[in-house]
Amino acid sequence: MLTHSATLYLATVLIWGSTFYAIKFQLGEVSELWSICYRFALAALLLFVWCGWRRLPMRFSRQQHGRMALQGLFLFCLNYLLIYYATGMLTSGLIAVVFSSIVLMNILNGALFFGRPIERRSLVGAVLGLIGIALVFWPELQKLEHNSQALTGLGLSVLGTYIASLGNLFSSKNQQQQLPVIQTNAYGMAYGAALMALLALGSSGWPGYSSQLSFSLSLLYLALFGSVLAFGAYLTLLGRIGAAKAAYTMVLFPLVALLISTLFESYQWSPPALLGIAVVVLGNVILLAPASLWQGWRPAKAQSG
Repeated sequence: MLTHSATLYLATVLIWGSTFYAIKFQLGEVSELWSICYRFALAALLLFVWCGWRRLPMRFSRQQHGRMALQGLFLFCLNYLLIYYATGMLTSGLIAVVFSSIVLMNILNGALFFGRPIERRSLVGAVLGLIGIALVFWPELQKLEHNSQALTGLGLSVLGTYIASLGNLFSSKNQQQQLPVIQTNAYGMAYGAALMALLALGSSGWPGYSSQLSFSLSLLYLALFGSVLAFGAYLTLLGRIGAAKAAYTMVLFPLVALLISTLFESYQWSPPALLGIAVVVLGNVILLAPASLWQGWRPAKAQSG
């Protein structure tokens, strides 16, 4: 039977892996700004309804609201805006490769800002994961041309990933300050949606909406599953096992996206991709194996006679 943390881990990987395909139905007719705003406004509304039904405490201090607003800014707003823009300049495979670097970013940012020690196995597992995902998307990497648009998209995706990493750390810090995940997500998503609406009004004008059924269905899926459930699972996981291990879901969910692409977009598997899958699994085993098992593989220290 799966442990609760393993269930959260699996749910995060499967849901976020499927959102790559769902996002495709959001782009085109409606601007990215309004699409992101709708997503997190609806997600926040669903969470507020849930909190009201469960009668969860919703009163927080001004300082706590400031922390929740920072989480919303970095995790439910700016990072998505940059990634959505980058998606128009690069293939989704390359975006997935760049975003998987959040694993290393979380490890390094945790050490830089919070003085967290860098565990050897976390670093080894993260590096293996990045090597594996790069092998999976190697054909995509080879197609990257050195032109201004591609380099701009690459820069936006790296910056968006780094902002998301900072959002992870803000969430981890909020949980250490005893801020509950569900209420923090509700307020954070509301703050993120509000800021996105202000940006949209300033650049895209009044909101528009698509009459396509696929737009509404994908929006509902992204709000309920991709935002409410996946972020709830991921941030709970982040508080339990730490940012470094939780972020490894970012290495695995591109593989789920790849499987969906195989079914619906005729993706062709290659030998480097199969090798990459094996490397990612190895990195996952190293990162998530119990500490006692990891220690058991260490060579015994020589004893003096």
